[in-house]
Amino acid sequence: MTPIRRRLFVLVAAVLLLAGAGTGIVLHAASRADRANRPQSGGPAVSAGELTLGSKGRLAFVNAAPGPHRTAVSSVPSTDPGGARTATRLNCARFYAAAGTGICLKSDPGVLKQSNRALLLDAGLRTRRTFPLAGTPSRARVSPSGRFAAWTVFVSGESYSSAFFSTRTSVLDTRTMRLTPSLESFSVVLDGKPYHASDINYWGVTFAADDDTFYATLNTAGKTYLVRGSLSRRTVTTLTENVECPSLSPDGTRIAFKKRILSRTNLWHEYVLDLRTLRETALAERHSVDDQATWLDDHTVAYALPANGTVGSSDLWSVPADGTGTPRLLVRGASSPAPL
Repeated sequence: MTPIRRRLFVLVAAVLLLAGAGTGIVLHAASRADRANRPQSGGPAVSAGELTLGSKGRLAFVNAAPGPHRTAVSSVPSTDPGGARTATRLNCARFYAAAGTGICLKSDPGVLKQSNRALLLDAGLRTRRTFPLAGTPSRARVSPSGRFAAWTVFVSGESYSSAFFSTRTSVLDTRTMRLTPSLESFSVVLDGKPYHASDINYWGVTFAADDDTFYATLNTAGKTYLVRGSLSRRTVTTLTENVECPSLSPDGTRIAFKKRILSRTNLWHEYVLDLRTLRETALAERHSVDDQATWLDDHTVAYALPANGTVGSSDLWSVPADGTGTPRLLVRGASSPAPL
């Protein structure tokens, strides 16, 4: 065999091997998806239907229950969250909505690379604009007025518990369609002084009602900080340490967040921070909460926990925001809650 034929043979073999591996990956993913799409006995009642983001008295979420409507944006009456759920035709990895504006983060598998996109939605869940994502969907939020949307993705690593991970957080003005690709372009004031570093990461944006103020987690030099930011001035200022995935209360006075318990551990407990005094209150949930909590009202927060300790499936729980009471199962087989 001549050298040219030998190289051609090696090239063809490599292409066939790569194609075979890609096909195997796709078939394996399809097999897993098929198993997950089979309804399980005793699961929640789910039926196809419609949802408008202007609906009052409903709780929207991503359906995580096994069956044909898995990952569909679904809803239940707020007064009966354990009841039958209505599933739309929209499928998302993460979802949030406010004031008739929705954001859907999608992650579709591919042979060599998964396709990650953010969909800006109108009140009828129709796509207004699509934006490519730089990584795997993690967090999504919409401002109370619906004017701004934010999302966080992992550009390396797969979770906040990974030893090494990097995130990118973007903010979109839904009126002008001006996109800030990364909050890392904002100026930072840390402990009262201008701060610059190459390792800055942000995640978990939550918006105030004034369409300018936001809060987020800033990570640098091995520490996490709660920051208050201004969209118009493109600045952030640190407020306190060890605050991750903040969520601003409807009245704008408190932040629900996950706090790392013991350094270098991947255990988080849920707390509420009074923004006026910076006093922290531990909530009654004692499981590790790796989620950005959602306020159902000024007195209650909701969050996802792994279902029966299973990674990849989750249930929604709720707990009083003042540290009293006990956790309550809100919606079985669900994630990404958004009260409408």
